Amino acid sequence: MFLYIDWQPSIEAFKIGSFGVRWYSLCWVAGLLVGYLIVRKLFADQQIDPEIKNGTKVYTHRFDPLFIYCFVGIVLGARLGHCIFYEPSYYLTSVKGFIEMFLPIRFAQNSWDFHMIGYTGLASHGGTAGLILALYLYKRSKKMPMPVILDNLSIAAPFAACCIRLGNLMNSEIIGTVTDKPWGFIFHTPEAMQGGTFPPRHPSQLYEALFYILVFVAVWVIYQRSRKAYQGKENTLYQVRERISVGSGFYFGLVIASIFTFRFFIEFLKEVQGGADNGSTWLDMGQMLSIPFVIAGVWMMVRKVDYKN
Repeated sequence: MFLYIDWQPSIEAFKIGSFGVRWYSLCWVAGLLVGYLIVRKLFADQQIDPEIKNGTKVYTHRFDPLFIYCFVGIVLGARLGHCIFYEPSYYLTSVKGFIEMFLPIRFAQNSWDFHMIGYTGLASHGGTAGLILALYLYKRSKKMPMPVILDNLSIAAPFAACCIRLGNLMNSEIIGTVTDKPWGFIFHTPEAMQGGTFPPRHPSQLYEALFYILVFVAVWVIYQRSRKAYQGKENTLYQVRERISVGSGFYFGLVIASIFTFRFFIEFLKEVQGGADNGSTWLDMGQMLSIPFVIAGVWMMVRKVDYKN
C-alpha cells in the first residue's frame, strides 16, 4: 500500500491584518525578483548597462525600464491569454466579463456589486506572447537588437517559470490525471473529486517546475562556458559571431523550444482545464498553443544570424 502525499497547504502564506498574502503571489514575486537580478547581472557582464567607454562605466539606463516592460507584458498577456483561449464564453459575452478581464474583481450575478478575488486565471502562452510584444516596444525605445534582449531574458525565464508552477502547486490548481504512482498527490479541490473521493493524481505542476529549473541550470552553464571560451579575445557583444553567443537568438530558441516541447507532452498528464479547452479534440488548448512556440524556437536556433536586428 502506497503512502500518497495528502496535499492541503494553506493558500495564504501570511496575513497583515485582514489582508492575506497568497503563496501564489509570493512565487510570482520571487520569480520576477530573481529574474530581475539575473538579467541585471547579464547586462553588466555584457557591458550593455553600464557600458564601458574609454575604461569608464557609463550608465545608459537601458536596464532600468526593462522590468516594467516585462511585468506589464507578462501579466497582461497571461491574463488575456487565459480569458480568450480558455474561458471566452464567460469573458467575451458580457460587459461584466470584459471588465473582469482587466480588473482583479468578480461581479455579483444580478448586480454591479463586486468583491476582490485577484487574477485567478493566467496562461503561460499568453504571458510569453505578451512578453515578446513588450520587448519589441522596449527594443524600439532603447535601440537594441531584438535577439540580444530575447537571449538575456530567456536565460532568466526558466527560473521564473519554475516559481510560477510552484505557485500553482500551492493553489492546488492545474492538477494532473489520476495515478497509482507512489508519488501521487491527493488534492482536495472540487476539480480533483472523482466518484465522491479524492484519488491520487500526478503533481503535474511539480513536474513542470523541476523541468524548468533544469532548463535554467543547463542554459546558465552554456552561457558561462561560452563566455569563458572568448576570454582574451575580442568579445564585445555585437562583434561575437559564434552560434551560441548572446545576440544570436540561440538562448531564446533553446528555452522556448525545450519548455513548450515539455509543455506539449505534460498536457497528457493534466486534467482538462475547462472553458474552450473542453477535451473534445485529441490535442488540448495548451498543446495547440505550444506548437507555434516550438517551431519558432527551433527556427531561432538554426536560422542565419543577423546581429543588426
